[in-house]
Amino acid sequence: MNGTDGAKVKAKPGIRQQRAQETRRRMLEAALRLFTAHGYDGTTIDSIAREAKVAVQTIYFSFGNKQTILKELVDVRVAGDDEPVPTLERRWVLDAVAAEDSETQLCRQVAGAREIYERVGELLEVLRNAAASNEDVAPLWERNKRQRMEVQKHLVKALAEKSPLPRSLTFDRAVDISYSLLGPEIYHLLVTERGWTPQQWAAWVHSSLCHHLVGQE
Repeated sequence: MNGTDGAKVKAKPGIRQQRAQETRRRMLEAALRLFTAHGYDGTTIDSIAREAKVAVQTIYFSFGNKQTILKELVDVRVAGDDEPVPTLERRWVLDAVAAEDSETQLCRQVAGAREIYERVGELLEVLRNAAASNEDVAPLWERNKRQRMEVQKHLVKALAEKSPLPRSLTFDRAVDISYSLLGPEIYHLLVTERGWTPQQWAAWVHSSLCHHLVGQE
């Protein structure tokens, strides 16, 4: 066997891995389309397999169950990639914390949230609705809420270090305000149900956060 043949043999595992990743991505994209069109309960493993053009056994081998598919979709879509980087170490969070003043920090927070919801807003609504009637999905929604709350605590702490919160506002109340205004529930209500543009939502949220947390419009 010459060197060229050896290189070809060594490349095969990499090619197989790439194909497996592409198949996994195709299955996730198929599940996303079906979840957002028909909801969690209205989507089956069989329908995901048909949409992705793979065998049903491939879905089960790759994910095990529908709950795992939803979890991976949320994790990847919220992050924007499949890199194992914690939310608090994501660039938009670091940039918000590093802002020189409170208003700029809030602007960067809102921009980060808007970017996430434009990617994953519909899917988070699927998760929220599914959690109300599925015991196996409810922990995923609770986990998402806990993560968002921790992010807001981190950001409000950074905000308070730049300029004191209004005297009438406790730290916990400030976190509650930020958590609510930047939550996917209000984004869905205003953008999806009421027809606001993401830009209009972002401008209103930024103005509201400045008013409540910094004391200016």
